[in-house]
Amino acid sequence: MADAPATAAAAPAAPGPAAVLPPTDPAELPGVFARAFNSGDLAAVDRLFAPGAVFVTEPGTAVTGEGRRAANAAFLALGVPIALTLRHTYVCDDTALLIGDYVISGTGRDGTAVHLEGSATDVARRGSDGRWRYLIDNPSGTDRP
Repeated sequence: MADAPATAAAAPAAPGPAAVLPPTDPAELPGVFARAFNSGDLAAVDRLFAPGAVFVTEPGTAVTGEGRRAANAAFLALGVPIALTLRHTYVCDDTALLIGDYVISGTGRDGTAVHLEGSATDVARRGSDGRWRYLIDNPSGTDRP
C-alpha cells in the first residue's frame, strides 16, 4: 500500500494523445475520436479503428488499411480541429450505429480557409477487450455520389 501514492503521483495530471483509448461506451466514441483528431496524433486516431476497418472517402469509395490511414492523415494535415455532435446511438449486441454531425472549420496550416461539415453514419464494434472501435467510418453519411 505504501507504493500506491508514489505511483499515483507519478501519473500525468491529464492524459496526452498517446493515452487516448477506445471507450467502453459506444456513445463516447465520437468524443474520443475528436480528442484524438484534435491532438494531431495519427496513431491515437488509428487506435480507434477495428482491424480491417473501412473509411468512406466519398460516396461509393471506401478504403481500408494503409488507404484508411492515409485518408485520416490527409484530414489531420489540414491542421483544423473537428467538432462532433452525436445525434443517435443504436446498439445491438457488439455492434452500434452512430449518427452525428461534424464540422471542421478554421484556417488551415497553409493559411487557406477550411470548412467541411456533414452528417456521418458510422458503425462501431465492441472488441474482446470491451472497447468500441470504428468498423465503418462514413463521414459522408447519406450523401449521394
